[in-house]
Amino acid sequence: MTSTPSSLILATRNAGKVSELRAILADAGLPHGLVGADAYPEIPDVKETGVTFAENALLKAHALARATGLPAVADDSGLCVDVLHGAPGIFSARWAGRHGDDKANLDLLLAQLGDIADENRGAHFFCAAALALPDGTERVVEGRLLGTLRHAPSGTGGFGYDPILQPLGESRTCAELTPDEKNAISHRGHAFRALVPFIRALLT
Repeated sequence: MTSTPSSLILATRNAGKVSELRAILADAGLPHGLVGADAYPEIPDVKETGVTFAENALLKAHALARATGLPAVADDSGLCVDVLHGAPGIFSARWAGRHGDDKANLDLLLAQLGDIADENRGAHFFCAAALALPDGTERVVEGRLLGTLRHAPSGTGGFGYDPILQPLGESRTCAELTPDEKNAISHRGHAFRALVPFIRALLT
């Protein structure tokens, strides 16, 4: 694939994430073209061996920047539950033991919280977003979406734990919000928007 010098690569094969960041860059008036990792099928997925969201985001961003010679953006995110001292955290996608099994992860978490009263069901989505340049320059920013956990899933949108997290000030879960509503308040949206000034400063 041919890329222009103003291209950015996003360390995901999730088309929804690419579209979200592309819209954020456009809203900020940045001219950078954005492509996902699926544009480089020869590059293997990076193992998330870090012990924090930031470490995992940087691992992915630096790996793609080195492999492509382009500035790269990556994020790592998950659900942090107050009474579980921040778990599932970085293990959110594999909480039930198998990576990406959303239903199993959700069912296990709800079972673990079965006896927890509403007033103690505080939680938040957390996202670390990283920008890495081929020369090793890096920046990391964070975003959060505070909320409480429902006792049962509600809604068909989104993915992961969206059906049980009800954002503060909302009567709906993340899975009941429209994509635009969710992007406006989401942890990932906050983090990507916070990354825009660094993209502007380092790449324009």
